Order: sequence, then structure tokens, then C-alpha cells
Amino acid sequence: MRKGENIYLRKDGRWEGRYPKGRKINGRIKYGYVYGKSYTEVKQKLYPLRIRYQSLQQIQGVSAETFEEWASAWLDEVREEVKPSTLSSYYYKLTKYIFPLIQDIPLNELSFETGKKILEVLQKKLARSTVQVVFRVLNKCLNRAKKRGKLHANPFSELKIPKAKKRKVRALTLSEQKKVMNIATKEKKGRGIPALLALYSGMRIGEIAALRWTDIDFNTNLISVHQTYQRIPTIETTKRTQLILADSKTEASVRVIPISKTLKKLLLKHRKQSKGNFVFSTNGHPCEPRLLTYHFHRIRKKAELVKIHFHQLRHTFATRCLEANKDISSVSALLGHSSTQMTLDTYVDAMLEQRYQVINELDTLIT
Repeated sequence: MRKGENIYLRKDGRWEGRYPKGRKINGRIKYGYVYGKSYTEVKQKLYPLRIRYQSLQQIQGVSAETFEEWASAWLDEVREEVKPSTLSSYYYKLTKYIFPLIQDIPLNELSFETGKKILEVLQKKLARSTVQVVFRVLNKCLNRAKKRGKLHANPFSELKIPKAKKRKVRALTLSEQKKVMNIATKEKKGRGIPALLALYSGMRIGEIAALRWTDIDFNTNLISVHQTYQRIPTIETTKRTQLILADSKTEASVRVIPISKTLKKLLLKHRKQSKGNFVFSTNGHPCEPRLLTYHFHRIRKKAELVKIHFHQLRHTFATRCLEANKDISSVSALLGHSSTQMTLDTYVDAMLEQRYQVINELDTLIT
């Protein structure tokens, strides 16, 4: 071996050369290897590889750990920073969609072209909205690698992800709503009250499932919303999903909602037959959201409605509020939205009706 060249004569008679590709996850140098029948042959093979990986480390970064190695470390790192449901979502998106494509590629060999190929593959099998979410997680992972000094830049940061077309969620018409409410009121064992609660308060199904009697103040007629109960995919290998009772996901989600007289009457009646701390419970535990959904679909079928899901009850509540000409900031606060713009974007159709009224009133005024 000549000094500094890392070229060796092996026992089998071949020549071997090695070149540094970067640093492993443990900080040690990761080497690549080439082989040849002669010293000169190996030296010729080594030269372009050394230049390439020297450039890669200068431009991209020194980390040659695989994407899967870093992503697994990142998940462990953010475990204490995010909610279990968020961590579960990160894990699922990475293992389901990203690892099969780039799990063995070293961090410093990821490129803009790699990102384009990932995008092409995902666009063929996923909805635009899902592709956006997957890349959001992927970019969080790579941005943390940059922050940790493993990469000089996120190679996917300039990738243009097509925006998802916003799906319009239809609110129930007033006649449909009344039909649902009439049937829900007559349901035995309070099984229709979760649907009525959504229509009267705009609460999400996970928030309804997590609701405790102590969250309802019948003196001030207020419901405090601060927790959610949901089934999420699990990182554990022994079971696929788990139920999680957790704090609401954002500060805006923590809110108080006034109770109408009708809703108060229904809840007080339900409390007489209720057992345990939760408003809707099974054996002392919160009622699982999918059981609430099951009860709702029984009501929906009796109302002869098709293609209606539970979340549309929340949408219906918001639409009725806007149709009643209530100010957007109050409706936004009731829904637990992070901004009034989010409410405007979500309920643009309901706001359009108000705009028609404004124009008609203006027309009457000036003519």
C-alpha cells in the first residue's frame, strides 16, 4: 500500500481500494470499495469516486447514514415533542410510503432528482392531499437533519408539490337536519345524543367521545372542550391500532361552547341514566368514536340519507351559524379553528349566500 492511497493487495491476488463516503450514524467513516486485477486499475477506478464523494460531502453534507437510520433516530427524537397521534402519523407515512423508495439511500446522496422520483411514484397511487402530507413529514425529517448538521440543505425543499383540490363538504339542508334531529331525539339509551351534540355545538367526534360530565357546567350553560379520544395506528408490532385519550391538538381547539336550552334539556335527561365520568361511555371508558359513528349511521339510514358522514354534522352547525348572519370570528372560536381565515376557506359556500344578501340589500338601498 502506498501512503495515503488506501489501495491494498489482497490475499486472493486482487487489488482493493477504498474511499470515504461520509460518516455513519455512530460518527465513524463509512467507506466504499473497488476491486481490480492491478494497482493501476484500482487507482483509476478510485479517482472519480473520491472526487464525487468529496464533492458530495462539501455540497450535501457529511452524513452517509441511510435515510431509514436517520428517520428512525428522528422519530425517537420527536417522541417527546409531539402527541402520540402525531408520532403515529409520522411513523405510518414514512414506513408505508417513503422507506420502500429510499430507505437504503445515504442522506448525503439524496438529491432534488430523488425527490422528483418519489413524487412521481406517489402521485400514481395517492390523492394529492395525501402526497402533500407525506412530503410535509418528509421535509420535517430532513429539515431536522440539516439542523443537526448532517446535511447542508434539505434537497427536497425546492420541490413543487401540486396543491390538493379542496373537497367541498356538503352541509345538511334544513329539512334533512330536522329529520336527523327528530330521529336522534327518539333513539333509546341516548344513542342519538352524540349526533345532536355535534349539530348543536359543532364538536368533533373525538371531542364528543372524550367529553366528561365535569366538562359541562349546567349553571353557566357552558361545555369546556379540551380533550379528544381517537383510535390511531401504533408503532408497536404487537397491535395495529390503539385508543388514545389526549389533550386537544391546538390552543384554539381548547374552547368553551354555550349550551342551548334544547341541548341542556337533552343532556340533563341523559345524565340520569348515565354511569361513570364520561358522558358517553362503555364499561367506564370513553365510548369509541367508531361506535358513535355506527349509531349515527343507523340514524342516517332511518332518515333515508345517503353519503352523509358524522363530520358533516359539524359542517352543518357552522353553516347554520353563518346563515344566521353570525360574525365569522365567533363562529371560528366555536369551531376551534386556529384562524378566521381557516373558517372562511372551509365555509366559503355558506359565506357566498351572505354576499348575495349584501348585494341584494345594497341594490334595494341605492335604487
